[in-house]
Order: sequence, then C-alpha cells, then structure tokens
Amino acid sequence: MALVVICGQPCSGKSKAALSLSEALSESVSESESKRTVKIISETDFHLDRNQSYANMPNEKNLRGVLRSEVDRSLTKDNIVIVDSLNSIKGYRYELWCLARAAGIRYCVLFCDVEETHCRKWNEERRERGEASYDDKIFDDLSSRFERPDRRNRWDSPLFELWPHKDGVEKSSAAINDAVLYLTKKVDSKTRDVKILQPTIATQSGKFSEANSLYELDRATQEVINALVEAQSLALGGRLNGVSVGQGLPTVNILRSVGLPELRRLRRTFIKLTGQTSLSGRPPPSDADSAKRMFVDYLNRELGTH
Repeated sequence: MALVVICGQPCSGKSKAALSLSEALSESVSESESKRTVKIISETDFHLDRNQSYANMPNEKNLRGVLRSEVDRSLTKDNIVIVDSLNSIKGYRYELWCLARAAGIRYCVLFCDVEETHCRKWNEERRERGEASYDDKIFDDLSSRFERPDRRNRWDSPLFELWPHKDGVEKSSAAINDAVLYLTKKVDSKTRDVKILQPTIATQSGKFSEANSLYELDRATQEVINALVEAQSLALGGRLNGVSVGQGLPTVNILRSVGLPELRRLRRTFIKLTGQTSLSGRPPPSDADSAKRMFVDYLNRELGTH
C-alpha cells in the first residue's frame, strides 16, 4: 500500500517519529481497511550494534543491503512499511523509491529536520543514560556525509518535514497528520494530490524471472537426457520409439543409439538457441513442462532423420 522513508541525522528523533506515525496510522484504520497493517523496519530489528554497523563502508553497505532486502520482502498492497534508519544517502533513497515503484504503491519521505548541535546533545544524553549511542568519530562522519532530502527529487517527494527539537514528536504533529492523510486517502479518478507509483520496465524483476526460466530450462532438459539414457540402457542399443518424459508430454522417437556426449552437445545447443530467441523478443519457457516439450520437439527433429 505504501512505503515511508524516515530520514534524518543520527539522533534526530527518527525512531520516535516512526513510532508516532505507526500509532497514528493504526488509529486511522476503518472497518473497510481492517486488512491494512503497519510495519516498522529498523536497524534494531537485526540486533546490530550501530557503531559496528557504521564503522567502515563495507559494514555500512551490508546494513543498507539487509534493510533494503527486508523492505523488498515486506511490500504488499495491504500494508504500510516504515523504514526507520538514517537513509542519509540520496542514492539509497532512490533505491527504496524504485522498490515502491516496482510494487505499484504510494511513497513518501518523513524528514526529521534537526540541527547537528541538537543531535549531538541528544547523543551525549543517551550515552549518559547508558542507552545506545554513537561514538563521536562515527557521529561526526555520519553528520558530514548526510544528504538533505530535496522535494524536487522524485525519490524525496512528497516530503513531510518534522522539527522534533521545536515541536516534539507527537501523533498530533502537523507533519504526522499530513503524512497519515496522504497515506490513507482514497484514490479515484478525481484525486490529484496523491500519487501511486507505477511499475516500469526498469523496475521489474526481469533478471529474477530470467534466472528462474534458465533454471527450469536446465533442470527440465537434464531430466529428458536422463530418461533417454535410461531407456537406451534398457533397449540394449535397439531402436527407441515412444520414450515418455512426462505425463501429457510428447514422446521421444529416435532412429539410432545416441551416446551421452552427443546428447549433451544437443542439450547445450538447444539451451543456447532458446536464449537467443528470448533475446529477440520471444518469451522463454515459463515452466518445466514447456521446456521439456520444446526440447523433445528439438530432439525429434535433430535425431529422427538420421
């Protein structure tokens, strides 16, 4: 239904903002929206030490990857996902925006706009209370690299700005109310102020589908080869007619004994040809039975005339 990216400097009140937004969204659920759920995804869910996670670039990249994967798994048409993290890099916010567009849902950014001096003070207060805090060196590094959201960017729009050091973070805050209205407003042909992102070719999981098709093709053709080898061993070199490779599928009819090396060569050629046709616009086989049917037809053409 929607993806909300909480954005802000370290110790700027992002977790409180995420919780307040979650509570406000939960209270706004009507009976007709009983299936809607609100999920917060934060760094604490993975029990990671914040100083260790931001100690170096590989660790930080790994953390962003874990969060992104969890967001990708959680996006559905019936829930609102709130990402509670720094989300300080505009390129990473763009990646999250692409996930929302691929899912065909709403998207917005809630920015906790707090000056660095206030954030540093809150970090020190946390440290004094024995709560999770940033080391000074890591805090300085994260603050210096923070990239403010800009509502002119697609991946930062719509942008709802919150000022925790001035107004606090409450469910009744203006930014929280505006975000709730945007996320829950019903959309029809007359609605203009709510934008639902539409999937495009660039955001579709084409590589994933292609990998699945290749896996099915490889497995299905190998099963056909195994069935032929077994049938030839039982026929003791005789002519093979009507070798079954599955219920409802055509049979393999070959006029001579074919060795395993030749079968493997034919299999490699078939997989290569299938890949070329998919690149030219024709869809690859979508399941194992389709792949087997195509491979059997290919074998009958290649071996039935020898």
